[in-house]
Amino acid sequence: MRKADRLFRIVEYLKARHQAVTADRLAEELDVSVRTVYRDIADLCASNVPIVGEAGVGYVLDRDYTVRPLIFDVEELDALALGAQMVGSWGDRDIARAAKQAIDKIIAVLPQALRAEILQTALFSAPSQAKESITVDFAALRRSIRTRNKVSFHYKALNGNKTKRSVRPLCLAFFGPVWLLAAWCETRHDFRNFRLDRMTRLLVRDESFSDEPGKRLIDYKRSQMVGK
Repeated sequence: MRKADRLFRIVEYLKARHQAVTADRLAEELDVSVRTVYRDIADLCASNVPIVGEAGVGYVLDRDYTVRPLIFDVEELDALALGAQMVGSWGDRDIARAAKQAIDKIIAVLPQALRAEILQTALFSAPSQAKESITVDFAALRRSIRTRNKVSFHYKALNGNKTKRSVRPLCLAFFGPVWLLAAWCETRHDFRNFRLDRMTRLLVRDESFSDEPGKRLIDYKRSQMVGK
């Protein structure tokens, strides 16, 4: 990665976050040494980019700072086009439409040469017959994660057992051809994964939930790392 691209990526990465980011995390993201990150941060500060922080603590970018307009290279455009197609093939109708609209907005502001590149991409993701049928409202479930509304549903396990669950939805994950809901199950008082194709009678409840230590997405991720 060229230094100019790396400096832009640092600004872009910090701009997208609302908490301090350590040099170790930046080094991992950029695949460079921590010493290189320190030098890059110093160069950005010397160029009047308002980064606050220090080595060993972390860095924060002033939220009012305006990043220059995005310029994509051909590989990035291929990735965006393919990603949008995959969302269209495997996601719900609303998010598939949003992905297409996002690509249309990007195409509209691209230089003519790059516009031709993304329109002529040779990467495709077609719908698959292996896709498991989902009967619950995917969009409603997705939105319940953002609004933090509890949901309930009937569930049929792989062994045939049927139960009714009440959960705090935490995230959706795709392991083709299956979508999984990761949640804190209030029925089992523990984290559980549920296949969407085995869920029926989904109800998004009026009852909301707040972050509670031991029941959050970060706690779920930590639980998945135990023993790995």
